[in-house]
Amino acid sequence: MCSIAGIIRYKQEIDKNLLKQMNIIQKHRGPDDEGYFSDGNVGLAHNRLSIIDLSPLGHQPMSNEDGTIWIVYNGEIYNYLEIIPDLKSKGHIFRSKTDTEVIIHAYEEYDIDCLQKLNGMFAFAIWDSRKKQLFCARDRFGIKPFYYYVDENHFIFSSEIKAILEDKKIQRSVNNQILYNFLRYGIINYNNETFYCNIMQLPSAHCLILRQNEISINKYWDIEPENEINDKSDEFYAEKFYELFKDSIKIHLRSDVPIGTCLSGGLDSSSIVCVANDLLFPEKDIREHIKDHQKTFSSCFEDLRFDERKYINIIIEKTGAEANFVFPNPGDLIENIGKIIWYQDQPFNSTSIFAQWNVMKLASESGVIVLLDGQGADELLTGYPPYFRANFEELARKMALCSLLKERALYAQNRGYSLVKSIFFALAGSISQIWDNSNKNDMVSFPSEFPEALQDNDYTPLGNLYRPNHFKDILKNRLYYDCVKGYRLSPLLRYEDRNSMAFSLESRVPFLDYRLVEYMFSLPNKCRIYNGLTKVVLRNAMKGILPEKIRMRTDKMGFVTPQDVWMKNELKSWINDIFYSKSFKERPYFNYEIVHQYWRLYCDNKMNIGSVIWRWVCAELWLRRFIDHT
Repeated sequence: MCSIAGIIRYKQEIDKNLLKQMNIIQKHRGPDDEGYFSDGNVGLAHNRLSIIDLSPLGHQPMSNEDGTIWIVYNGEIYNYLEIIPDLKSKGHIFRSKTDTEVIIHAYEEYDIDCLQKLNGMFAFAIWDSRKKQLFCARDRFGIKPFYYYVDENHFIFSSEIKAILEDKKIQRSVNNQILYNFLRYGIINYNNETFYCNIMQLPSAHCLILRQNEISINKYWDIEPENEINDKSDEFYAEKFYELFKDSIKIHLRSDVPIGTCLSGGLDSSSIVCVANDLLFPEKDIREHIKDHQKTFSSCFEDLRFDERKYINIIIEKTGAEANFVFPNPGDLIENIGKIIWYQDQPFNSTSIFAQWNVMKLASESGVIVLLDGQGADELLTGYPPYFRANFEELARKMALCSLLKERALYAQNRGYSLVKSIFFALAGSISQIWDNSNKNDMVSFPSEFPEALQDNDYTPLGNLYRPNHFKDILKNRLYYDCVKGYRLSPLLRYEDRNSMAFSLESRVPFLDYRLVEYMFSLPNKCRIYNGLTKVVLRNAMKGILPEKIRMRTDKMGFVTPQDVWMKNELKSWINDIFYSKSFKERPYFNYEIVHQYWRLYCDNKMNIGSVIWRWVCAELWLRRFIDHT
């Protein structure tokens, strides 16, 4: 894992001091080495976190044999060992054992089609001096970041926005529409814009070519909606899923530095820990005698409403892994919030990010450099409650009335309803569902939260947008929108990247192996939601591997904090100071008196609006850190 940066000037030589400053401010992403390349109007910079081939041969910027092609690259190509024989057979000579060199030779051999060969997370820029062309690309799900700014004089890019802001000629101005969408709807990263005017992000699964001062951006990957697998047994679906999942974890374990795993006690992270353990220590009978246990890292709380140690300990007992616990507290949040916002570059939706921050910090202090995490599983495998509704809508659309009644009844039963209430819930809900479906259009709305607390100015409410229609299936379209298009997943991946890189860690997400994602979208919905349960194919695949108490869990927590408890108690005075500050009062975004009114009602337990309150707080802190102080 690393940072990348670069400048292309159209009419004059680059400012090497600016390039160096861009690199310095991202040093946390790669503390092991730094490097520069410049050639007149082109400059590239790199900070290295050494993961594969720790020798100096992994230094970047890296070139091909004759120095005509140069690359700066952030990420991991997990299947690099499988690509090497093909490239060697075509005459390419390797000087290192890095995946970086694999990208260079793949580009030499296949040009931009090299992207089809790569399985991993990546953001890179290749300067091709023969074509006088800059070729940039971002991985299929946007796991690794790529930001850029362009005007009539130059193109500038980096891994983090703060590096671009080192160019003092670029005005630090707020993208008011994006900020308004965040404050009103809680939406982040729904397009290629950012919270800063004119600073853009390259979309996931896209590549960018800059040639003769002209930019072209193109998509290189998408889910094929016609690739469907039907009429197979549940055993077939589960076995194929397990085969892909196991291989994904296998190649995600490739590293020349220590690896650990995040463990929440939920189905996703527990599956990674158990499968990784079997791969790392195949001789199960000697686990008790091995010295190098798999290290796991978990966020816990003494308040049992937010604590999952009873589930985490089941996995620790099953695998013999080494458990490491951290206990986030509100005092540390106040102390570290400035740092977290600085590393994130943008405001964020809740304090749950603080739990992940603490886990990354603990892993770093424990000597781990690479972490496996379950991010992406919920968006791929229907891990959130709204997916039940999407499934109900799809069953109603198909007029599959028996299945609709059964799924609604079992959904209610799995959540503690009695048999009688479950049947009533199923009948009433199914009638309502059929009626709703017959009277609905193809629009999706964004719920607006307390717009009266905001000054409207000239901002445009989102209103309704067309539903994605990539698939004929309502549930698949919802998952496609959240996972592949990134509506729900993209902000979570950004949090993951910034939190891990703040501590010079590489975080890997094996559920987002594109082979696994493509396979999941080819499956019928019964592999996602069936008998009132989500993630059905994963549960089936983990039978005999996961303890049953974990495999059949129906509750969900994840990385959470006692946000409302903290905000009404330990954080109350701190938030009060923010809302009554001079800077907050002078913002053009808030209706000052209404915010105060809602804050008091919230503290008096008369309004349940903790997430909205936090957005107001976080936006103010971000404005102070990045806009007020240039």
